[in-house]
Amino acid sequence: MGRKKLEIKRIENKSSRQVTFSKRRNGLIEKARQLSVLCDASVALLVVSASGKLYSFSSGDNLVKILDRYGKQHDDDLKALERQSNPLNCGSHHELLELVESKLEESNVDNVSVGSLVQLEEQLENALSVTRARKTELMLKLVENLKEKEKLLEEENHVLASQGRLHHSGNLNQDEAFRLVEKAICRWRRIIL
Repeated sequence: MGRKKLEIKRIENKSSRQVTFSKRRNGLIEKARQLSVLCDASVALLVVSASGKLYSFSSGDNLVKILDRYGKQHDDDLKALERQSNPLNCGSHHELLELVESKLEESNVDNVSVGSLVQLEEQLENALSVTRARKTELMLKLVENLKEKEKLLEEENHVLASQGRLHHSGNLNQDEAFRLVEKAICRWRRIIL
């Protein structure tokens, strides 16, 4: 008879959660050790409990050596990805667009070789992908700025509403009300700029 499948979700009972953490942590460390022995692999395992206690395991190699190797490999992967994202190494996006434009203007496409057309197509695709990436980046920044403006406006609205209640109750004189409005306008100008 098989075991019942356990739904993976946060365990609410604190003591049950701690027992499960301890058992599963030990099982995970045992699996890491087995992987190291069976496959002659360098294995590093870091587990941080909810309370912040660190548990670690490393196979034959020192944990620091394995993490250093990971860091170097990660840096190499990032550099390769950067090179891959700009395969033509044409320089700036502007230069790439000028190159494509000049190729389109210099000759009739009917009289161009297949190799030149393939190269032109790759350059067009690269220019398009760079343009789309930049557009996406700018749109994300715009959305982020609009969200910040919305948050600040909501805060200002809340402050002004509470100040309006004070003014109606007679606790706020006219000079104080003007000062608060000026302060709100200054903040709003900072948001726009």
